[in-house]
Amino acid sequence: MARHDPLIRMRHMLDYSREAVEMAKGKTAEELSKNRQLNLALTHLVELIGEAASQIPRDVQARYWEIPWPKIVSMRNRLIHGYDFVDYDILWDTVNTDLPPLITGLEKIIPPEKS
Repeated sequence: MARHDPLIRMRHMLDYSREAVEMAKGKTAEELSKNRQLNLALTHLVELIGEAASQIPRDVQARYWEIPWPKIVSMRNRLIHGYDFVDYDILWDTVNTDLPPLITGLEKIIPPEKS
């Protein structure tokens, strides 16, 4: 597969989403606001998810309308351009509420990798 293949980008989204959810597991929103490494890591992973989503061509996005492409890209933009203030409550909600259904949706789209 070519590096810019939409499937590769979606696989990145899936991998980063899984990593963020796993990283937040067993933690609290309060920990996110106090743990600099955790908040930087989760912020970066959500930025990466949004960047990968922004690279998916519009026709592919339209084919998979159940994925909230504009919201994902918008979150990336807010994090990147609003770098001086991250609302950790929103970030926490994104990781714990929005990413699990995104993972499920992407798993339905992306074929399993061959061993």
